[in-house]
Amino acid sequence: MAFDGFVTHGIVSELKGALLGGKIDKIYQPEKDEITLSVRTREGVFRVLLSASTAHPRVHFTEQPRENPKTAPLFCMILRKHLTGGKIKNISQVEFDRIIQFDIECYTEMGDLTEKSLIIEIMGKHSNIVFVQKDKKIIDSIKHIDFTTSAIRQVLPGLIYELPPVQDKFNPLDLTEEQLCEKLKSAPKDSVLDKLLLSSVMGLSPLLAREIVFSATGSTDTVLEKVDISGFSAYALNFIRHILANDAGGCVAFDLSENKPLAFSKAHLSQYDGICHLKHFDSLSLTVEAFFLTRDIHARLSQKAASTIKLINNNLERCNKKIALHTENIKKSEDREKYKIFGDLLTSNLYRIESGTASVTLENYYSASSEQVEISLKPELSPAKNAQRYYKLYNKAKAAEEHSSKQLKEAEDEKSYLESVLDAVGRVSAYTDILDIRDELFEQGYISAPKAKSKQKVLKSKPLEFLSSDGYTILVGRNNKQNDELTIKSAYSTDLWLHTKNIPGSHVIVRTNGQGEVPDQTLVEAAEIAAYHSKAQNASGVAVDYTLIKNIRKPNGAKPGFVIYDTNYTVFVTPDKQKIESLKKEN
Repeated sequence: MAFDGFVTHGIVSELKGALLGGKIDKIYQPEKDEITLSVRTREGVFRVLLSASTAHPRVHFTEQPRENPKTAPLFCMILRKHLTGGKIKNISQVEFDRIIQFDIECYTEMGDLTEKSLIIEIMGKHSNIVFVQKDKKIIDSIKHIDFTTSAIRQVLPGLIYELPPVQDKFNPLDLTEEQLCEKLKSAPKDSVLDKLLLSSVMGLSPLLAREIVFSATGSTDTVLEKVDISGFSAYALNFIRHILANDAGGCVAFDLSENKPLAFSKAHLSQYDGICHLKHFDSLSLTVEAFFLTRDIHARLSQKAASTIKLINNNLERCNKKIALHTENIKKSEDREKYKIFGDLLTSNLYRIESGTASVTLENYYSASSEQVEISLKPELSPAKNAQRYYKLYNKAKAAEEHSSKQLKEAEDEKSYLESVLDAVGRVSAYTDILDIRDELFEQGYISAPKAKSKQKVLKSKPLEFLSSDGYTILVGRNNKQNDELTIKSAYSTDLWLHTKNIPGSHVIVRTNGQGEVPDQTLVEAAEIAAYHSKAQNASGVAVDYTLIKNIRKPNGAKPGFVIYDTNYTVFVTPDKQKIESLKKEN
């Protein structure tokens, strides 16, 4: 993983420089696998994030506010009981591994001074935060590991804390050129250099191993036989020593098209020169937060939205089955007119039909050519009752078509609504957005009962706000309820309304300041914003309808987000994420 032993070494150096001697002021647990410490020092108050997230474990200073639960989890309560007011005596990296230990001087319940440790293991899915006494007896951990999870190492209250198994690699703090040279000489000649470094030096990530090889040879897949072992060993060791001595922060590689963080390191990532945007930060904490912030928020929101997505998809599947069923019923009813014709022909020729016959051929006077038609009969019924039977079949087919047509329309409307909700879930940017959507689904009867809400009022999310190049305010609904609020209640009759044509998406409102018109540049920008905040976000040539608010109507009983309009124009645009982000205002 990118958070390797070298990043850990740098983070520990940053933490020690700022926190030693500081007192732990507040402790929170915003997520089930995260702790934040507020540490008060002479220089000010610092907030430290300790994360044992399976996907994004890390430790660093943070300025990002996090929403904390009203009732603290048990692990957080235990830490508060023991560590609030405690003094940080030391912060260390264990064996150049991805393990950081905070040694904290605190008082027992009896008033005796003691020392306890908070150990953060940054190891992917095995990450953990363990709270131990001075004798290494575990007080508690944020994740309990019993024998059913690991037969080698258990982490449970009351047990003695043991370090993870030590890897048979060189510690870079003690590594010599001779050791590395001998290790490389003993390897097969066709070995790939970065893999050799990875298996030889403790704390190296695959990314950093590739960077060393690339910096030395100009390629990331160089094999051992292509280099001078002695010269490469000297270069690699100097590179490692330079990283260890470097306190100038770190580097993040961003994707050129979408500006997504792809990789980060304590070293300059020359292997990404020209293919990525490389950004340097003044501290490792800023580097790590820049890389993980967007990724972590997205991952946690996806996790929290998973049950909502499953609920919507289940209902969409039900809608699709209803649509298929009623479509089939309508298809079966298409030739119902022949039943009425048969009934009419039988009624007109009752005197010619003998009872007990299985079929009769009659002249079809409804046909222009008066062709003959054979009509099947039930021998046990009289000719009159056979005629009535065909009328009943006709009426039944007609009623079935009317019913199925109505049900089909309702199912298609429901499917369209659910797709719009699914689109909104896919664009959530905060947990409050998910709560708003779940409230909407509850009101529409898709959720039997909302989750129990705490007495603490959760603030509702606000519409996204943009400012066009011409200075016009553009508002975007985050979900269907907010779409209704914007379009039906908040917008003025002279404001401009935009929405992707026949595609689920947000309602977009342009404040025209009573003018009813906007410059072409603003219109195009608003259309691009509407296209981006829709299911067609990654498409080109997206059709976007626009009209004045006074032309928008909401039918009685319509689902949230559904409106109708008659007078409109259409513009075709291709959304540009970077351009749209540049117009966005901070809410």
